[in-house]
Amino acid sequence: MLFRSWEHDHHPLAAEAIRSGAVIFAIWHNRLALCLPAYGHAIGHAPGRRMAALVSASRDGGVLSHVLRQFDVLPVRGSTSRRGPQALRELVTAAKSGRDLALTPDGPRGPRYHVQEGAILAAQFTALPIIPAAWAPSRKIRLSSWDQFQVPLPFSRCRMKLGEPIRVPRSTTADQREQLRSLLATRLMAITED
Repeated sequence: MLFRSWEHDHHPLAAEAIRSGAVIFAIWHNRLALCLPAYGHAIGHAPGRRMAALVSASRDGGVLSHVLRQFDVLPVRGSTSRRGPQALRELVTAAKSGRDLALTPDGPRGPRYHVQEGAILAAQFTALPIIPAAWAPSRKIRLSSWDQFQVPLPFSRCRMKLGEPIRVPRSTTADQREQLRSLLATRLMAITED
């Protein structure tokens, strides 16, 4: 087992949203190494619950897509710079089939901890709440990549936090999307332990 223990710190409204149905998890790019086990902890290992994840259209994204498929996660290829509109349509389709969605709002190229608009648009078109999510292993290695990717070390403890959900009405304007983008950044940073 990778971790000695998991500690959970979930906002009550996040737990309620997850119990009520599909959600969008927003996770920093440098936390991707733990996305699959953390997803199981976030949803309480609910049988039949499935996820679709936005993955870069790059060669590295192809490798990650292959890994995700092995765990029954639907990879949706695209980013703000490549296949963006098509990826958004595929995320909407995945949400309509009842899947949770996972996005890295600062990926695939950063800058680190800068929220781009993709998660807000996905929430607007799917009507799913965004759950800010972060986890912090007590022992880790940071890579020298743009995001300082975190690799957890065996037998550490992992603290998982879910922040207050953000809902994006269908009628949201561009100015309101910018305010919600800023709010998501604030809520993500509030639960990020570095």
